[in-house]
Amino acid sequence: MIGWTTCETREDALRLARGLVEAKLAACAQISGPLTSVYRWDGRIEAAEEYRLTVKFPARAEPSIRAWLETHHPYEVPQWVAVTATAVSEKYLNWAEGDST
Repeated sequence: MIGWTTCETREDALRLARGLVEAKLAACAQISGPLTSVYRWDGRIEAAEEYRLTVKFPARAEPSIRAWLETHHPYEVPQWVAVTATAVSEKYLNWAEGDST
């Protein structure tokens, strides 16, 4: 699977990425940004600079990653969107499943 969250700072994104990999929940986490997010919060339209954290992991780890992010993410309502990868090279899948368990 592949999942995404965003953070206000690169340092927060790096802390989350390292934590997920160290906890053996994710095989890999990549940080990109800065990017601009536009969203509604407390009835107002907001725009903020954020960093995207892309997480790659076996499907069995998704509930644990979601729970881990609820505890460790600095946002009150952290984004977590995960999708199933429909095509993955066999070598990469073997690595990801072996490295994140």
